[in-house]
Amino acid sequence: MGVSFGEILWSFKKPRQQGSWIAFSVLWLCSIPLSVHAESAHAEEDIPLEARKVKDGTEVHAVTQKNEPGSFSQWVEGITVHGQVEGGIIANPARPEDGLNFGSLLTDHANQAQLNQMTLTIAKDLDPQLNKDYQLGFDIQLLYGSDARYFHLLGMDTNMITQRYQLIPSEAYLTGHLPWLTEGGVDVKAGIMTAIMGVEGLDPTTRPFYSLAYTSNYSVPFEHLGILTTFHVDETFDVVTGIDSGNQTTIGSGDNNGEPAGYFGVTLNNLAGGDLTIVQLSRIGPENPTRTFGPRANSAMRYWNDIDVTYKLSEEATLTGEVNYLHDEGLRADVYSFVGFMAYKLDPELTFNLRTELYRDNTGAFVSNFQTNTGYTRALRGISVPSVSAPPTTYGALTLGLTYKPDLGHFSDVFSLFEIRPEIRFDRSLNGTRPFNASRNAGQFTFGGDAVIGF
Repeated sequence: MGVSFGEILWSFKKPRQQGSWIAFSVLWLCSIPLSVHAESAHAEEDIPLEARKVKDGTEVHAVTQKNEPGSFSQWVEGITVHGQVEGGIIANPARPEDGLNFGSLLTDHANQAQLNQMTLTIAKDLDPQLNKDYQLGFDIQLLYGSDARYFHLLGMDTNMITQRYQLIPSEAYLTGHLPWLTEGGVDVKAGIMTAIMGVEGLDPTTRPFYSLAYTSNYSVPFEHLGILTTFHVDETFDVVTGIDSGNQTTIGSGDNNGEPAGYFGVTLNNLAGGDLTIVQLSRIGPENPTRTFGPRANSAMRYWNDIDVTYKLSEEATLTGEVNYLHDEGLRADVYSFVGFMAYKLDPELTFNLRTELYRDNTGAFVSNFQTNTGYTRALRGISVPSVSAPPTTYGALTLGLTYKPDLGHFSDVFSLFEIRPEIRFDRSLNGTRPFNASRNAGQFTFGGDAVIGF
């Protein structure tokens, strides 16, 4: 008898194996041959002569300490501390009575400036030049702001702050490189991490617009507690797998059902002379709460599927297409969409961005707005909360914007980044429904933007 993918995932949640993720991390760390050397232990012959200079008749030796793979200095070198602040406003001339821009989460409040996120990140990244060696890194990021309302993990931080500006550990994971099987080896992450599916992520510097597409708001997961592996088969082909407790859940009372979920997919890099990249990711697992669906929530699967294609058309122009399909057995719902992006560099400091989207919410179960600061996370638990939704609707959206990223000059000693991103956006129902502006209109026009400062 064969073993199903769901049975494999379930094995990680059995009581006798609930500590398997921790055990995996401990075994992984113990398998790395750390060789710690104090500076005083280096013999003179271990310090190579890098250069020999003569000054005023005296020989001066410029020396460099070896940094052998596995040495203590290799593990502590490269630790960085980075801060970033993002704030913005989306204006809505229709001034909806409920104060909400329908179809948006992170930019849901109309005509109100807000601090979206203020982050502090301490990290040690893996070095791709050292793929033949064992490597260990980490990433710890705290996020404070209005975006935190939608990136909580149940059972961890949902009741820390209940105002609009909230605090979360958006990332807290160990990462390692294992030089196994192929020249590229295997990269592993374990801990709290933002979801990997989709084009537009939580970090504003990785996406072209302040507002998000419907697909990025409603058809991709946000946050995970779990393990993710990337197997570098060769320079072109990567295989991605992962297991986690579910979208924005933890374990025990922090899980809204009794089953885990997992990723599988592939990445094709450096195609068409390095100009083409294709990422295909699928995800399977139950995501609905037992509080609402009862025991059926543990067997009713949600299937997420996303394909992203990026092509560098020229030195100035880059095209990206995203195709997404989601099916939820518990909700008996289907959502499918296409998002197209174009970025055209007008000069070194200014880029024009375009986004167009066609999004179908087949039952009206996904596109909604929450009217309280804790409504989203309470809904994840299966608690009834005040929200605004729409009947089955086909949405069309067009967004135009600019990214202005000036040369910081002397200020680069203090700031690592400064960018301003104005945008205008047109949303419309294409099948006659009226979901926008407190259910008054078939269309919605918004404009605004954000600013991002890094240091």
